Amino acid sequence: MKNIVSKVIISSMAVGTIGFAQAQKIDAKAKKILDDVTANYNSKKNSYFKFSFGTGTNDQVGKTEPGIYYAAGDRYKLKIMETEQIFDGNKIYNINTEDMEVTVARPNGSSSMFSPINYLSTYRKDYNVAYSGKKNVNGVNTDLIKLTPVKSNGIKYVYLFVDTAKKQMVKLEQHGNNNDVAVIAIKEYKENQNLDPGMFVFDKSKYKNYLITEL
Repeated sequence: MKNIVSKVIISSMAVGTIGFAQAQKIDAKAKKILDDVTANYNSKKNSYFKFSFGTGTNDQVGKTEPGIYYAAGDRYKLKIMETEQIFDGNKIYNINTEDMEVTVARPNGSSSMFSPINYLSTYRKDYNVAYSGKKNVNGVNTDLIKLTPVKSNGIKYVYLFVDTAKKQMVKLEQHGNNNDVAVIAIKEYKENQNLDPGMFVFDKSKYKNYLITEL
């Protein structure tokens, strides 16, 4: 599970072989829902999610682990198990406390973060978007939206489950071309909290004994 977390949720997901561009198709109803959710999150000073993260194959999720996600503007902190990721708006810091390693990199167009709200920005240019009806998720009546890559990137499709009434994400499923599946299910949501000013800052002095590699 640790290796899967490092590859899927903490590290950038390297995009696979790029195919020929296709005309993007975005369903109007799905776009309205996602635009409303995006506007809702962007209107907040900050957001917090407590979630469960699970992986598996052939649509079957095995073991799940709890995680937390803080976001303010384009900055965020993501933590699960012994791994943590900080994006300060400029660089991404992948911190593995078990291996005592830190990897520093800049985001680029050939990578995509698997986070609770990442797809709210990337769907606008990278995916075909289709409304797929209603789906009950743990007692919540959600709207199901399917994202299919415009270009080949290793992902078969992504399902977003949205509580349209609250304009909030409830769950997302990412299905890979290799039949792997990764799922984030949001358990708790808070907004506009008084966060520590250093929440999204990497303090190198706290990792003196770590191997730090800048890519």
